[in-house]
Formats: sequence, C-alpha cells, structure tokens
Amino acid sequence: LVAPLRQLPSRPGARFDGEALPATTSGRDPAVAMFAGCVMNELFGNVHRATVRVLEAAGAEVSYPRGQGCCGALHAHDGDLAFARERARATIAAFETDPKAAVVVNSAGCGAAMKEYGELLAGDTAWAGRAAAFSARVKDFSEALSDCGGIAGLQMGGRVAYQDACHLAHAQRIRQQPRDALASVSGLECVETPGSDLCCGAAGIYSLVQPGMSAELRTRKAIAFRDADPDYVVTSNPGCQMQYEAAVREAGVKARVMHLAELLDE
Repeated sequence: LVAPLRQLPSRPGARFDGEALPATTSGRDPAVAMFAGCVMNELFGNVHRATVRVLEAAGAEVSYPRGQGCCGALHAHDGDLAFARERARATIAAFETDPKAAVVVNSAGCGAAMKEYGELLAGDTAWAGRAAAFSARVKDFSEALSDCGGIAGLQMGGRVAYQDACHLAHAQRIRQQPRDALASVSGLECVETPGSDLCCGAAGIYSLVQPGMSAELRTRKAIAFRDADPDYVVTSNPGCQMQYEAAVREAGVKARVMHLAELLDE
C-alpha cells in the first residue's frame, strides 16, 4: 500500500493535535471526548477543528484524551485482526481516563470499527468487558450533535447533496441525524441524489487495492453530481471525501466537497 498512499493529496497544516483542548472534561454534561485517528488526523485536521467548534457551540464540553492513535479499522479491513486488536486495546485504554464522556468520532469507518470492539475482543477475558463498555460510549459526530439538541439559527444558502458513508448508513444504521442537521440550516436546500447511500468506491482500502472497480463506483457518483448540480457535496468519512473531490472534478461541477462538520461550522 505504500506507493498508492504516497499519491494521496497533500494538505499542509491540516494536522490536528488537540490544540487547546484539555485531556479530560470537568464532568459537565454533555461531555464528549474527541477521537482523532490517523488518516483524519493527518489529512483532515480542519474537520476535527470544525467538529470541536460545532459541538462546543451546541453546548458540549470537549476533551482530547492523550495517547490515542489509529483505531485499527484499516488493519481489520486488510485482514490483520491481530494488529487491529492491539490498536483496539490501546484506544480503549486512552479513553478510560474520562470514562463518562461520550467518544465522538467523525470518521464513519473508524466509528463503525470502534462500535464493534466488543465483538473484536469478545474472546479476550481481560479486555472483553472493557471493550463492550467502550463501544457503548462511541457516537458518530451527527449522533452527538443530535444528543446536544443541535444548534439553532444557522443560515447558509445553496443546494447540498448529502452522501451516506457506507460505514455510517449500513454499519451504524445512521441516516437521519446528518440530514436533520442539514435541514436545520435556514436557506439550505437539501437535494437527494440517486444512489446517495451506495458505495462511492473508497470502501476502506478498496480504492487502493481495487482502483479499477473503485473508479467505476466513483463515476456513478460523478454522473449523479452532474445531474443534480449541487453547491455542496457533504459526507462523513475521509475516504469518501477524497473520492467525492475526484468525482466533482470528473463531473465538471463546481461543488465544494465538505464534511458535515465543516459545513455546519461555516
């Protein structure tokens, strides 16, 4: 995978380090602990910063537990379950310093994997209980925002096409919360495109190991974007976001590709 990974777009200055966030919350409700991950942390730090600002605007107290890293999702996708379990244990331990805070994830693939830690470590007597307790705390960004009651008074013009990340819609069964968040923005027209919940071709590491089929799936999205002509294409997963950046170029439309948190933040 090294050669394909080197082809990923450079995003200078995007890295997120928890900046001014405390390591744990003071216990004020709602308290959320931010998960940064690896791909998101290195390439989409701006999404993390937007996530923090939106959750704080919604009234949440946000912390950034130290010592966290990769969740192991991509390793599990590649069949390396031993290393995925190693990363799961490290992630659980990092977030046990603030055990009452919800663990907020803005990468659908990571969130799906972390919600399944209880299953991944079910055969490990020392970690099974800890893993199940951790997974019960994991929430997608849109779930956490909904739990906070959302944010009133947001305004933005234009047409937005929301695209379901497979790991959010199919694995986590989360479809409505992102759409509710977009519908709450005054002046924003939400446009449903055909196949909005079909795979874009990112599929974990699929765009790297099966680039031909990945490109075919991406082209389906490009055609949908060309027909709908949105101002914004919104999603909730880094692989999908990179696929859609390529799809809008392929379609020749000027839509901005954004994470849900970025659009709400703006």
